[in-house]
Amino acid sequence: MKKPIAAIISAVLFGGIAAAPCNVLSVPAASAQEKAAKPNYQNRAQIPEKDKWNLHDLYKSKAAWEADVKKAEELSAEITAKYQGKLDQSVDQIVGALQDYSTLSELSSKAYGYANLSFDVNQSNPKKQALLNRAEKMAAKIAADTSWLNPEIVSIKTGTMKKILRDKKLAPYKYVLQDMLRTKSHTLTKQEEEVLARLSPLSDTGTNVYGMLAKDVKFPKIKDSKGKEIQLTRSNYISYVESGDRLVRKGAYEAYYRTLGKFQDSFAQALTAQVKSHTIHAGLRNYKSALEAAVVPNDVPAKVYDQLISSVNKGLPLLHRYMELKKKLLGVDELHMYDMYTPIVEADRAYIPYEDAKKMVMDGLKPMGDDYLSIMNEAFKKRWIDVYSTEDKATGAYQWGSYGNHPFVLLNYQGTKGDVATIAHELGHAAHNYMSGKKQNYLNAHYAIFTAEVASTLNEALLWNSEYKKAGTKKEKLYLLNQRLENFRTTLFRQTQFAEFEKKIHELDQKGEALTAETYNKVYGEINQKYYGKVMAADKEIPLEWARIPHFYNYNFYVYQYATSFAASTALSKQIADEGAPAVKRIKDNLLSAGGSSDPISILKNAGVDMSSSEPVDQAMKVFEETLNEMEKLVNES
Repeated sequence: MKKPIAAIISAVLFGGIAAAPCNVLSVPAASAQEKAAKPNYQNRAQIPEKDKWNLHDLYKSKAAWEADVKKAEELSAEITAKYQGKLDQSVDQIVGALQDYSTLSELSSKAYGYANLSFDVNQSNPKKQALLNRAEKMAAKIAADTSWLNPEIVSIKTGTMKKILRDKKLAPYKYVLQDMLRTKSHTLTKQEEEVLARLSPLSDTGTNVYGMLAKDVKFPKIKDSKGKEIQLTRSNYISYVESGDRLVRKGAYEAYYRTLGKFQDSFAQALTAQVKSHTIHAGLRNYKSALEAAVVPNDVPAKVYDQLISSVNKGLPLLHRYMELKKKLLGVDELHMYDMYTPIVEADRAYIPYEDAKKMVMDGLKPMGDDYLSIMNEAFKKRWIDVYSTEDKATGAYQWGSYGNHPFVLLNYQGTKGDVATIAHELGHAAHNYMSGKKQNYLNAHYAIFTAEVASTLNEALLWNSEYKKAGTKKEKLYLLNQRLENFRTTLFRQTQFAEFEKKIHELDQKGEALTAETYNKVYGEINQKYYGKVMAADKEIPLEWARIPHFYNYNFYVYQYATSFAASTALSKQIADEGAPAVKRIKDNLLSAGGSSDPISILKNAGVDMSSSEPVDQAMKVFEETLNEMEKLVNES
C-alpha cells in the first residue's frame, strides 16, 4: 500500500532578496522608529513560549506518547491476524481492513511526528535522538507487519475487484483501491514485500549520514562589512552571501564551499548510497528507471518531468538575458555565483520583526477570503509555528501535517523579506493540509507531493501581488519586479536545474558508471554553466553545490515539483486576479480540500490548470519575459 505522506516538507528557496552595493537603484530606508533589533537567542530556553510550537497539542507527556507507540505496534499485529488471507472473502473484510489500517496509520503518524518534531528543535539532545530512534523502529515494524496488505488486495482477480469497487461501502476508499491496482505490476509478492519492508531502514543510510555530516561540519570564521570576525554557520550563510559588501559575500561563499570541499568524498558516499537505493528499488519493482519509480506511484506520468526540463531549457536565453541585466546593474566586470544572492535593486535592510511579517502575510492572503485568513490567524495565535533558530535546530523550513490535529510549521526566522515569503509558503502547506483533513478521510487526505507545492507557491504569488499593489514609487516597483524575477530564477529555473542533475546522476548509475565526488562536480558544473550562460564566471567552488542541497539526500526526485507547482500557481494567481471569488472557490474546493482523493493531474485540472501539457510552463516563461521587459523598461527610464 502506498504510504500516506505524514509530512510535506519544503526547504527555504535559496537566493533571497536583500541589499546590494553601489551602482544599484535604491528604495527609501525605514525610519529609525521603524527599525527593530534582531533577537539573538543562544538556546531554546531563551525563546518566548509564544514563538515555539506547542507539542503538547499532540501529547501531554512522554508516557502518553509511549502508550500510543505500543498501541500502534499491537494494532499492526492485530490487523495481520484478523485480515491476512481473508480479503477476497467479502467486501466487509476489505472495508474493515482499510478502516483499521487507516486508524493504525493515523496513530503511528501522530507518534512519529511527535518524535521527529521534538528532535528537530533539539538535535544534539540524546533523549530526543533516542525518541526518534524508537519511532523509526515502530515505523519499520508496522511496515513489515502490514506489507502483505497491498499484494493481497492487488492479487484479487480483476473481475472480482470490479464488482467490489461498485459496492457503496467502498466509496470512501475507491481511489485508494484504484491507485493500488494502477501499480499492480510493480507490487511484489507478500514475501518479497515483507523483505523489502524489513530492509527499508537501510535505504535511509544516505539520508542519515548526510544529516549527521551536515550537522557536524564546522565552518570557519569570516569578516563582516565592519571587519569584525563572525562565525559562519549553516543557518547564517545565506544572510552573508546576501551582503551588499561584495568582499563579505565572496568570503562567505569561498569559506563555505572550501569547507564542503574537504568533506566532498564523504558527501559523495552519502549521495551515492541514496542514488543506488533508488536504482535498486526501481529494478526490484519492475520500473524502467529510478525516475519512473519515483513519479509513477504518485500518479504523475514520467513525461511531465522530461517535459519540464525541455520547456525550461528552451527558456534559458531569457535567464541569460536576466543575468546580463544583473551584471549591468551590479556594475561588476565579471559576474560570479556569489553575486546571485544580492538583488540588483537595493531596499531597506532593516530587520523585519516577526509581528510585522505576520501582518504582511495576512494582508497578502486577503483575496483567499475570511475563512482562509482564520486558519492563518489560528496558526499564529495557537502556536502552530516554531519561529527562531538555535544552534542545534534543523535548518530550513517545513510543514508537518497531523491528521485530526493542526499542522506544525518549522521556521528559522531571520527577519528578511525572503523569510516573510517563507512564512506564506509554509502556511500554504498548512492550510492545504488542514482543509484536506477537514474534508477527506485519512487515506484520502494525504495529497501527492505534486500538488503540495502549488498551495505554498500560490501564497507566495499572492503576497507578491499585495506588495506590488502597495508600491508607491518607481523604485519600489523596480525592487518588487526584481524580486519576482528572482522567484522565477530560484524556483522555475533553479529547481529544474536540480531536477536535471538528479536525472543525470541516476542515469549514470543505471548505466553502471562510478559515482564519485569528481563525477558529481563535473555533472553539476556543466549543468550550472548551461543554465547561467557565458556571462557567468566559472567559479571553481560552484560544482560543489550538490553537497549542500538537502533534497538530493532526503527525497527522491522531489524538487521538480517546485518548478511545476510554481508554473501552476502562477496561472492560478492570475485567475484569482482576473476572476476573484469564483476562482478562489474553485481552488479551495478542488485543490485545497481535495487532498489525494483523485490523481494530482485531475485535481489541478479541476482547480483550473492543466499540467498534462507544456502550457503552464510556457505561460510562466511568458510572465517571466513580461516581467523582465518591464524591469528593463523602468531601468532605462531611470
